Amino acid sequence: MRYLIYLHVAFLLLAAAGTACAEGTAVGYGAELEGFPYPHAVEHFRFASQGQDLQMGYMDVPPKGRPNGHTVVLMHGKNFCGATWEATIAVLTGAGYRVIAPDQIGFCTSTKPAHYQYSFQQLAFNTKALLQRLGVSRSILIGHSTGGMLATRFTLMYPETVEKLVMVNPIGLEDWKALGVPGRTVDQWYERELKLSAEGVRRYEKSVYYGGRWKVEYNRWVDMLAGLNQGPGHKLVAWNSALIYDMIFTQPVVYEFSLLKVPTTLMLGDADTTAIGSDIAPPEVKAKIGHYKLLGKEVIKTIPHGRLIEFPGFGHAPQIENPAMFHKALLDELAGVKN
Repeated sequence: MRYLIYLHVAFLLLAAAGTACAEGTAVGYGAELEGFPYPHAVEHFRFASQGQDLQMGYMDVPPKGRPNGHTVVLMHGKNFCGATWEATIAVLTGAGYRVIAPDQIGFCTSTKPAHYQYSFQQLAFNTKALLQRLGVSRSILIGHSTGGMLATRFTLMYPETVEKLVMVNPIGLEDWKALGVPGRTVDQWYERELKLSAEGVRRYEKSVYYGGRWKVEYNRWVDMLAGLNQGPGHKLVAWNSALIYDMIFTQPVVYEFSLLKVPTTLMLGDADTTAIGSDIAPPEVKAKIGHYKLLGKEVIKTIPHGRLIEFPGFGHAPQIENPAMFHKALLDELAGVKN
């Protein structure tokens, strides 16, 4: 009888977890996203940085069938992880690419340091060290959201290692601070991040990322993000998130796009309205920021060898919102990269 009771309790717990995921109500995960399933095996690159022993989680997925000789490095956004590239990894490896998808320090399956001076230069340096360890001397960079800012910085620092740069709805196409968005202290960011909830994440993403539309499959990514921020290491997660937001807000890359020396493609869902700090911006400032339909056309003029691909009516994550549309455009664009 006791055994049957245990089975019944276990069944109820599993059912509750499944319901929570379906409804976008987060289940708590560990500080390095322990418990959340990734589409491929997560390996760890261990290294020392700023006086600390750290580790970067990453997926290194070989091509299916005949390799085409190219390696793609996928750089995730602030509210995303390597796992959110799942569909893109499948498409790229199916086309013969080796794909490496790291989680940056402070994110997802990687270390959340108690103290760290975050900069895009530091994250680019960390990523370069990972690629050296994996024997990758040249690669195609694809950066989404904050990953677009990082991919830009990496390309500016190591142009000889980049075959092509692709930015997918990158943030940093404008300087919010210079446009009048009020700054937050790290402590203020921290207090904000401590309040993060699944419902808040879903509401924000539906409005800003997906143009008011929602699909049940998006709940998995809500669960991932909110679960990381509500697990046993939530205070350390929130602290690192605060430091990262400060980095994003204070280290714009928009002024340096003209210095890019590699073929660059900007892929934009033009209905995106992402703008850091828009929630506290005065109405007159909020009205003029986050207009990707205009930003793409303005920024591409500053990028040498730049090309703009727009997805009319789509939002911040076209690779998730309409995978077939996005991946067809991506493969067509990558087909021009020479061996």
